[in-house]
Amino acid sequence: MTINHKLILKEIEDYAFITLGLLLYSFGFTVFLMPYKIVTGGVTGISAIIFYATGFPISYTYFIINVVLGLIALRILGLKFLTKTIYAFTMLSILLGMFQGLMPVDDAGNYVKILGEGQNFMSLLIGCIMTGSALAIVFLNNGSTGGTDIIAASVNKYHDISLGTVLAFLDLVIIGSCLLIPEFGEPLQRAHMVVFGLCTMVVENFMLDYLMNRQRQSVQFLIFSSKWQEIANAIGTKMDHGVTILDGHGWYTGKERKVLCILAKKRESVTIFRLIKMIDPKAFVSQSAVIGVFGEGFDQIKVKIEQENENSIRNQQSAQTAGSETDSRR
Repeated sequence: MTINHKLILKEIEDYAFITLGLLLYSFGFTVFLMPYKIVTGGVTGISAIIFYATGFPISYTYFIINVVLGLIALRILGLKFLTKTIYAFTMLSILLGMFQGLMPVDDAGNYVKILGEGQNFMSLLIGCIMTGSALAIVFLNNGSTGGTDIIAASVNKYHDISLGTVLAFLDLVIIGSCLLIPEFGEPLQRAHMVVFGLCTMVVENFMLDYLMNRQRQSVQFLIFSSKWQEIANAIGTKMDHGVTILDGHGWYTGKERKVLCILAKKRESVTIFRLIKMIDPKAFVSQSAVIGVFGEGFDQIKVKIEQENENSIRNQQSAQTAGSETDSRR
């Protein structure tokens, strides 16, 4: 299979999982949050507030706002960034409209509360677990639902403000706006909506962070074995994984020995243990969790480098290279 075919298959896989995440998000929002008039952050939250106040369909508001934001951000972020985002918010608009149309209503025209009256918080938990998990699925497959993500990415491009800070600020403004809308009832009722909205932020972000960090969690192995060559060869060939060999010195035995150091994804742990046990059941193995692993095969280093420092480092490297060339000529 050629590299182009692999890239195409990866793109198809990304879009399939993004669609799955959008389905889960639409189901969780319309079935568990919308009937109880629970407000969330983001453009979905704005759309929900407008719907609760006026009855204007959520899917229409969501699509219109995202189109406007997309057009504004097109010049700032470029088409490549927005390609999957455009697909995601278009599909989510369609799915929200579809699920909203399928929701049963009572005699008064209100959406049926699946869990019954008075189960607002339980419905919030279930709904936000679904929407948070759905967002994780979308983000893990290189997608974005647009909305405030576009604003955050645009601000982050020109200002040294993290995406999380911008998103949290926007969500607080959106949820807090419920206090200013008289159609939502007495001030106490509006305050309840804000409190529930803040709870959606906590639960949704917890699920999002938990799933994304779990997927990216890495571990470090230190393997002490007399059969270190066989173990290193097995891990390198059967798992296509890098292995670092360290020089060790046993204090008790006084002998020199080799220690294998391996950084791997947590999901690879079982395979590594299985290979070690097959080759040397008596091997001494240490496994520890690491906070982060950056480099080829793992996460990318995303720290910004100040332009002045970057130029200074490059000038030093150029000077060192020129000096080496002069010395070699001598």
